[in-house]
Amino acid sequence: MNNTIYYDAQLSDDERRKLLFEGQLVAYSPRAHSLALVAHARKLIEEAFAPLDPETAQYHMPVEQYAEVLGKLKPHFIHHPDSKKHLKELLVEMGADPEKTYFDVPKMRSSTSDNYLTTGIAYAWHPHRDTWYSAPPCQINWWIPIYDIRSDNAMAFHPQYWNKPVKNDSRSHNYYEWNKQHRGGHVSQFLKSDPRPLSKPVEAIDLDPQVRIIVPAGGIILFSAAQLHSSVPNTSGKTRFSIDFRVVNVDDAAARRGAPRVDEECTGTTMRDYLRGTDLSQIPAEIVALYDDGAREGGELQYKPKDVTTPSL
Repeated sequence: MNNTIYYDAQLSDDERRKLLFEGQLVAYSPRAHSLALVAHARKLIEEAFAPLDPETAQYHMPVEQYAEVLGKLKPHFIHHPDSKKHLKELLVEMGADPEKTYFDVPKMRSSTSDNYLTTGIAYAWHPHRDTWYSAPPCQINWWIPIYDIRSDNAMAFHPQYWNKPVKNDSRSHNYYEWNKQHRGGHVSQFLKSDPRPLSKPVEAIDLDPQVRIIVPAGGIILFSAAQLHSSVPNTSGKTRFSIDFRVVNVDDAAARRGAPRVDEECTGTTMRDYLRGTDLSQIPAEIVALYDDGAREGGELQYKPKDVTTPSL
């Protein structure tokens, strides 16, 4: 497959999604509302690590204390009303129709340098597709660095596996069981190993050639949920902080448009997690039903944190 990176291309949201569903990558320089989202995230990060510099705090803290800080910081960002506010404004700024665009809550990620913490709350991601974790083929991933990134602490794409099956163990992943058993604050306790059943390749794969897109803080990288990607081993000397969230267009979902399905065997669906860009309502039940395989016994259809109630505008 010929792989193209579209940078600051003049594309409508429909054109952009079509390219992403074909395995292309799209990136943008910072926008007003991506910078506002980053500024909001930085404020929370810098308050959490004060008086230390967040990018180098790992060199001045025991790993247990560091994980504890992240364990409070990340949920605080996810459920802060300003996080959703800036996200919604960014989608509109980027040409998405808020009536038809649904998103999941924005998540803050971190990647520490030199193997300081690579499990649990700061998991260093092996090569994977989001579709191995019950994401629909119409999902688009948005990724934004909070501080400037470099090639040695970025994210890698492995486009040679687009539309090419990879043997993996996603058969063991049921999203509803995952919601019940493996989500919540306890992940900050995994400091040396991570016992969660995280879907991964079970055959040797070639990481090269790979694509690393470097955008400044507030820049935006978009890719399909079916794109194989991984965390670059961080040797930069700085912790990478980033934001990601997932987006679904309801027309794509209803028409079953999206990336090709090639190798996922997981069960359940994340379709109940997405919130409409106008009123934070969920995707209509009749559309969710198109993706629900009925594998729900004993699980939770949607993850709801114990200390958070109905999402606020």
